[in-house]
Amino acid sequence: MIFLNALLINLLFASLGWLLSLRKNNVTHVDTMWSLFFVFNGLYFYTAFAPSLRSCLIILLVLLWGVRLAIYLTYRNWGKPEDARYLKIRQNNEPNFRYKSAYIIFGFQSILAWIVGSILFIAIENNHPLTWLDTLGFLVTLFGIVYESIADYQLMQFKNDIKNRGKLLQSGLWKLSRHPNYFGEILVWWGLFITTLTTGIHFNLIAPLLMTFLILRFSGVTLLEANLTKKFKGYDTYQKKVNTIIPRFWKT
Repeated sequence: MIFLNALLINLLFASLGWLLSLRKNNVTHVDTMWSLFFVFNGLYFYTAFAPSLRSCLIILLVLLWGVRLAIYLTYRNWGKPEDARYLKIRQNNEPNFRYKSAYIIFGFQSILAWIVGSILFIAIENNHPLTWLDTLGFLVTLFGIVYESIADYQLMQFKNDIKNRGKLLQSGLWKLSRHPNYFGEILVWWGLFITTLTTGIHFNLIAPLLMTFLILRFSGVTLLEANLTKKFKGYDTYQKKVNTIIPRFWKT
């Protein structure tokens, strides 16, 4: 019942986001809402079970990841027209996309976040004593958050410099892999998975596998690479020199 209640929380939040999109005629703010789905679910799970050191550490990591990402995406998208991804979806689903978006965009993402968020339910409900595996999982998750944050900051600073207009970022973490932010994101979910290993490997494997698939093949790398190849003439050379996701620390 607790897990099902989390779905209701997501659907309610998604409904508010959809109503806002009707007023703005723009659905891009669903990007900001994505991480907040997990924040709200995590907080709900935390209050639903007896508090423990494990649950405290999990919720702190979720808050650090989710709030940071929501603030960053809000800053990145503020005052800009609808993102090209959503504009294309809008064009493909007219007429009446403003109403269809209730389930195509907001409903879909709320349910997807609930499925992925099952890892938070398992991690927070877990009452096993902490082991070295848990410590490893916490460290991997924290490293992923920090790595992703640095990558986002470097990209933001690069784009904010008018001298870099039309140029491709190929320094800092972006010299080690083409999508260091996605590498950090993947680490976050596999780190959380490690913290649930004492419960066995079953439903908890869905979250990291699904997130890795979404990033690599669905809404992340695949779409972004196609757009970047069209936008930057030298992107094919960058692709040959630099790994897609995993940083090449030994050769820069």
